[in-house]
Amino acid sequence: MRTLQLDMIATLALAAVLLMLGYFIRDKVKLLDRLCIPAPVIGGLLFSLIVWVFRLTDLLVINMDITLQLPFMLTFFTCVGFGGSFKLLKSGGRLLIVFLVSCWILAIIQNVVGVSLASALGLNPVLGVMAGTVSLVGGHGNAAAFGPVAESLGVEGATTVAVASATFGLIAGSLIGGPIGNWLIKKNKLEIKTDDTVEGKQEIKKERVIEKDDFTVKSFLSHLTLIFVFMFGGIVISDLVAMLGIKNFALPNYVGAMFLAIIFRNINDKTNMFEMNFKEVNIIMEVGLSFFLTMATMTLKIWELADLAAPLLILLFVQLIIVILFSIFVVFRMLGKSYDSAVMTGGYAGWGLGISATAVVCMSAICEKYDLKSTKAFLIVPLCGAVFVDIVAVPIIIFFITKFA
Repeated sequence: MRTLQLDMIATLALAAVLLMLGYFIRDKVKLLDRLCIPAPVIGGLLFSLIVWVFRLTDLLVINMDITLQLPFMLTFFTCVGFGGSFKLLKSGGRLLIVFLVSCWILAIIQNVVGVSLASALGLNPVLGVMAGTVSLVGGHGNAAAFGPVAESLGVEGATTVAVASATFGLIAGSLIGGPIGNWLIKKNKLEIKTDDTVEGKQEIKKERVIEKDDFTVKSFLSHLTLIFVFMFGGIVISDLVAMLGIKNFALPNYVGAMFLAIIFRNINDKTNMFEMNFKEVNIIMEVGLSFFLTMATMTLKIWELADLAAPLLILLFVQLIIVILFSIFVVFRMLGKSYDSAVMTGGYAGWGLGISATAVVCMSAICEKYDLKSTKAFLIVPLCGAVFVDIVAVPIIIFFITKFA
């Protein structure tokens, strides 16, 4: 079979073309636009399907260098951190607690469902854990981390099942989050407005005024420099935590970068030592997210899903249905049935099957359609989905693996 090797630059160029193709297709196919399907997912998923067909027909194998995927991801999460104003967080404190608790509940539900269904279908119960919280709430990172742990306890194929399930989750989460949020807005005839407190509104108004100003090359580069510094800082923090050797705990480098940006944002709000231009920050954030998700989607190994046995596919589709129903009938109502709630619920559905970036791109698609950004959603969802959820999720995963292995 012929092999096509794309280097880093060729992969980046391909991602850019697929991203623009995704926007083009979404503009032409109005159904995709109405459903709020993200453009990076459209272009990336289309290419991954083509790669799968090439592989099935023994025509061509395409290998891509995704070295730049990590910097784009770090860029995105660092910019998310700049939106972490404690004033805004305080104004949405109840929503943060409710959203976080709902994340913890889902982590428990997915493992209970996974173990129960796996046992009923004649599979090793631990494979149900791999196709549950490990891969869906945890994503590919946890799949690659906990798969070998389960295999060391005698569970054959745990890593393959976990990685393939994470692939399923990333695709499904990217496709359902936007439509769910959009459906909730239309179904409940929600007023398109955010429900921040007066203090929050004043803060948002100040940011929007700054966004209107034209920016210079020097200003843009100064923001980019700040982001690069915090990206590096996040990697250093992650490495230092790893050196501590804490059992069953690892701090993702993007989490460290995001927290550094949050700390800086709130110190800067008090001291005004750096003039933040949020138009520039938002542009950089959108670039990082768009290229990261396009690369992540276009390199999906869809054939791993085709190799899954029927029982595991049944298990994953049940998990999908549970996330949809739980998001619509529980999470949305718990969050207050507002525009912010609908955006966060769309993000929750995307996160519950994919990763934090999946949640954000789903929320971006919703906010882009209605031309109003939910500041609370973009602060609360990444914080809970990327950081605080592991307080409960990781111990739950370890408990279920050790109990049923």
